[in-house]
Amino acid sequence: MKHDTNNPSTGRYHNRTSLLLRLMLCMLTLASTVAWSHADTSETVEVAEVKTVIETYAKSIDAADVTLASQIWLTESSVSFIHPRGHERGWEQVKTNFYQKTMGERFSERKLTIRDLVVQVSGDAAWAEFYWAFAAKMKADGSALNTRGRETQVLRKTEQGWRIVHVHYSGMPVTGERQGF
Repeated sequence: MKHDTNNPSTGRYHNRTSLLLRLMLCMLTLASTVAWSHADTSETVEVAEVKTVIETYAKSIDAADVTLASQIWLTESSVSFIHPRGHERGWEQVKTNFYQKTMGERFSERKLTIRDLVVQVSGDAAWAEFYWAFAAKMKADGSALNTRGRETQVLRKTEQGWRIVHVHYSGMPVTGERQGF
Protein backbone atom coordinates (compact mmCIF):
# COMPACT_ATOMS: atom_id res chain seq x y z
CA MET A 1 0.00 0.00 0.00
CA LYS A 2 1.38 3.35 -1.01
CA HIS A 3 1.08 6.26 1.46
CA ASP A 4 -0.16 9.61 0.25
CA THR A 5 2.27 12.18 1.69
CA ASN A 6 -0.28 14.95 1.32
CA ASN A 7 -2.93 13.09 3.29
CA PRO A 8 -2.94 14.02 6.99
CA SER A 9 -4.35 10.62 7.91
CA THR A 10 -1.19 8.83 6.81
CA GLY A 11 1.75 8.10 9.11
CA ARG A 12 4.38 9.88 7.05
CA TYR A 13 2.57 13.21 7.31
CA HIS A 14 2.26 12.80 11.09
CA ASN A 15 5.94 11.92 11.43
CA ARG A 16 7.01 15.00 9.47
CA THR A 17 4.64 17.24 11.40
CA SER A 18 5.80 15.79 14.68
CA LEU A 19 9.44 16.27 13.69
CA LEU A 20 8.75 19.86 12.62
CA LEU A 21 6.96 20.62 15.90
CA ARG A 22 9.82 19.09 17.90
CA LEU A 23 12.37 21.18 15.99
CA MET A 24 10.34 24.34 16.60
CA LEU A 25 10.06 23.49 20.30
CA CYS A 26 13.82 22.97 20.50
CA MET A 27 14.45 26.30 18.80
CA LEU A 28 12.08 28.10 21.18
CA THR A 29 13.69 26.42 24.18
CA LEU A 30 17.15 27.41 22.96
CA ALA A 31 16.07 31.01 22.31
CA SER A 32 14.49 31.18 25.76
CA THR A 33 17.61 29.75 27.39
CA VAL A 34 19.83 32.27 25.62
CA ALA A 35 17.54 35.14 26.66
CA TRP A 36 17.51 34.01 30.31
CA SER A 37 21.25 33.45 30.23
CA HIS A 38 21.79 36.98 28.92
CA ALA A 39 19.51 38.48 31.58
CA ASP A 40 21.27 36.56 34.35
CA THR A 41 24.69 37.66 33.05
CA SER A 42 23.79 41.35 33.03
CA GLU A 43 22.36 41.09 36.55
CA THR A 44 25.43 39.24 37.72
CA VAL A 45 27.66 41.98 36.27
CA GLU A 46 25.73 44.67 38.17
CA VAL A 47 25.85 42.67 41.42
CA ALA A 48 29.58 42.01 40.93
CA GLU A 49 30.21 45.74 40.45
CA VAL A 50 28.38 46.56 43.68
CA LYS A 51 30.30 43.83 45.51
CA THR A 52 33.54 45.41 44.30
CA VAL A 53 32.41 48.75 45.77
CA ILE A 54 31.72 47.01 49.11
CA GLU A 55 35.17 45.38 49.03
CA THR A 56 36.74 48.77 48.34
CA TYR A 57 34.69 50.25 51.18
CA ALA A 58 36.24 47.70 53.57
CA LYS A 59 39.72 48.61 52.29
CA SER A 60 38.98 52.32 52.75
CA ILE A 61 38.02 51.63 56.38
CA ASP A 62 41.10 49.43 56.95
CA ALA A 63 43.37 52.23 55.74
CA ALA A 64 41.20 55.16 56.93
CA ASP A 65 41.80 56.33 53.37
CA VAL A 66 39.68 59.33 52.38
CA THR A 67 41.00 59.31 48.81
CA LEU A 68 39.97 55.70 48.31
CA ALA A 69 36.63 56.40 50.00
CA SER A 70 35.97 59.31 47.64
CA GLN A 71 36.15 56.83 44.73
CA ILE A 72 33.20 54.79 46.05
CA TRP A 73 31.08 57.40 47.83
CA LEU A 74 28.91 59.94 46.07
CA THR A 75 30.79 63.04 47.25
CA GLU A 76 27.74 65.26 47.60
CA SER A 77 25.75 66.81 50.43
CA SER A 78 22.94 64.27 49.96
CA VAL A 79 24.83 61.25 51.37
CA SER A 80 24.40 60.06 54.92
CA PHE A 81 26.02 57.64 57.33
CA ILE A 82 24.28 56.40 60.49
CA HIS A 83 26.58 54.65 62.95
CA PRO A 84 26.58 54.09 66.73
CA ARG A 85 28.73 57.17 67.37
CA GLY A 86 26.70 59.57 65.25
CA HIS A 87 24.87 60.53 62.09
CA GLU A 88 26.90 62.15 59.34
CA ARG A 89 25.10 64.16 56.67
CA GLY A 90 26.96 65.03 53.50
CA TRP A 91 30.30 63.84 52.18
CA GLU A 92 32.28 66.43 54.14
CA GLN A 93 30.91 65.10 57.45
CA VAL A 94 31.43 61.47 56.42
CA LYS A 95 34.99 62.27 55.36
CA THR A 96 35.89 64.37 58.41
CA ASN A 97 33.93 62.82 61.27
CA PHE A 98 33.96 59.18 60.30
CA TYR A 99 37.06 58.54 58.18
CA GLN A 100 39.47 61.09 59.61
CA LYS A 101 38.38 61.46 63.25
CA THR A 102 36.76 58.12 64.12
CA MET A 103 38.85 55.76 61.99
CA GLY A 104 42.07 57.72 61.48
CA GLU A 105 42.57 59.46 64.83
CA ARG A 106 41.24 56.79 67.21
CA PHE A 107 42.84 53.65 65.78
CA SER A 108 46.39 52.76 64.78
CA GLU A 109 45.20 49.56 63.07
CA ARG A 110 41.85 48.59 61.57
CA LYS A 111 40.46 45.48 59.88
CA LEU A 112 36.87 45.29 58.66
CA THR A 113 35.80 41.78 57.64
CA ILE A 114 32.53 41.39 55.74
CA ARG A 115 30.47 38.19 55.60
CA ASP A 116 27.07 37.08 54.28
CA LEU A 117 26.93 39.88 51.71
CA VAL A 118 23.62 40.09 49.84
CA VAL A 119 23.18 42.57 46.99
CA GLN A 120 19.99 43.60 45.21
CA VAL A 121 19.99 45.76 42.08
CA SER A 122 17.00 47.58 40.65
CA GLY A 123 17.82 49.87 37.75
CA ASP A 124 20.20 52.62 38.91
CA ALA A 125 19.70 51.75 42.59
CA ALA A 126 21.19 48.96 44.65
CA TRP A 127 21.28 47.96 48.27
CA ALA A 128 23.60 45.66 50.12
CA GLU A 129 23.31 44.04 53.50
CA PHE A 130 25.98 42.17 55.40
CA TYR A 131 27.42 41.26 58.76
CA TRP A 132 30.84 42.52 59.76
CA ALA A 133 33.61 42.05 62.29
CA PHE A 134 35.85 44.99 63.12
CA ALA A 135 39.23 44.47 64.80
CA ALA A 136 41.24 47.52 65.73
CA LYS A 137 44.00 48.79 67.96
CA MET A 138 43.46 52.01 69.92
CA LYS A 139 46.04 54.72 69.22
CA ALA A 140 45.92 56.03 72.79
CA ASP A 141 47.06 52.89 74.59
CA GLY A 142 47.46 50.09 72.03
CA SER A 143 44.54 48.10 73.45
CA ALA A 144 42.50 45.89 71.16
CA LEU A 145 38.92 46.56 70.14
CA ASN A 146 36.78 43.87 68.55
CA THR A 147 33.19 44.56 67.58
CA ARG A 148 30.61 42.89 65.38
CA GLY A 149 27.53 44.20 63.68
CA ARG A 150 25.39 44.43 60.60
CA GLU A 151 25.13 47.02 57.90
CA THR A 152 22.94 48.17 55.06
CA GLN A 153 24.27 50.29 52.21
CA VAL A 154 22.33 52.06 49.49
CA LEU A 155 24.11 52.78 46.21
CA ARG A 156 23.32 54.74 43.06
CA LYS A 157 24.72 54.09 39.61
CA THR A 158 26.35 57.21 38.20
CA GLU A 159 28.41 57.97 35.10
CA GLN A 160 31.48 57.09 37.21
CA GLY A 161 29.98 53.76 38.34
CA TRP A 162 28.25 52.65 41.54
CA ARG A 163 28.53 55.07 44.46
CA ILE A 164 27.48 54.73 48.10
CA VAL A 165 24.76 57.23 49.06
CA HIS A 166 23.74 55.89 52.48
CA VAL A 167 25.13 53.57 55.15
CA HIS A 168 23.35 52.44 58.29
CA TYR A 169 25.06 50.11 60.69
CA SER A 170 24.30 48.73 64.09
CA GLY A 171 25.38 46.07 66.53
CA MET A 172 24.36 42.45 66.39
CA PRO A 173 20.74 41.55 67.12
CA VAL A 174 19.73 41.13 70.74
CA THR A 175 17.02 38.59 71.36
CA GLY A 176 16.82 38.24 75.14
CA GLU A 177 13.65 38.92 77.07
CA ARG A 178 12.87 42.65 77.02
CA GLN A 179 15.80 43.40 74.67
CA GLY A 180 15.94 44.87 71.21
CA PHE A 181 12.83 47.01 71.41
